[in-house]
Amino acid sequence: MDASDNGAVNVYCCFDNEEVGSNTKQGAMSTFLKDTLKRINSALGKTADEYYQAVAKSFLVSCDNAHAVHPNHPEKTDEVNRSFMNKGLVIKESANQKYTTDAFSRALFTEICRQAQAPVQTFANRSDSVGGSTLGNLSNTQVSVHAVDMGLPQLAMHSSYETAGSKDTLYAYQALKQFFSTMVSIEGSDQVSFS
Repeated sequence: MDASDNGAVNVYCCFDNEEVGSNTKQGAMSTFLKDTLKRINSALGKTADEYYQAVAKSFLVSCDNAHAVHPNHPEKTDEVNRSFMNKGLVIKESANQKYTTDAFSRALFTEICRQAQAPVQTFANRSDSVGGSTLGNLSNTQVSVHAVDMGLPQLAMHSSYETAGSKDTLYAYQALKQFFSTMVSIEGSDQVSFS
């Protein structure tokens, strides 16, 4: 609400049923996002081809949470790819593509965070530990778009008492405000400009 960019259509999408199955009619793997974007495109008087062009030039920030190092179980996290509460936002990466982040999206979102003065950390699961997926990754099965998976580091994810840092909430606000206020132009597969 505090961001302004007259050159873009900003869309906030919140999916349901993550914990019981995202392949429901309102889940991340449903056609809900795709259908909504097509209806917006149509309401703007754009053609089907212009829809595909717009999607190709779009960028998704998949906001979730991230596993912080738990003080009672530091052995559960990778020695190098670990995050800590109140130390900044986490960009999540996965070699098996369970997260949407790639080199391009990581570079773009890291620059947005730098402009917002929001510190960035990275996270990857231990190679001997299977991790979950995210709604961004699942929604990309319906709307293939450049995307980054980011989150706030927290303890006890999916428990009744999840714990996150108050500073990280502010960093997320700063970064997302900067993102929604910045005109990011994606031209080709390897060229980006900020304004």
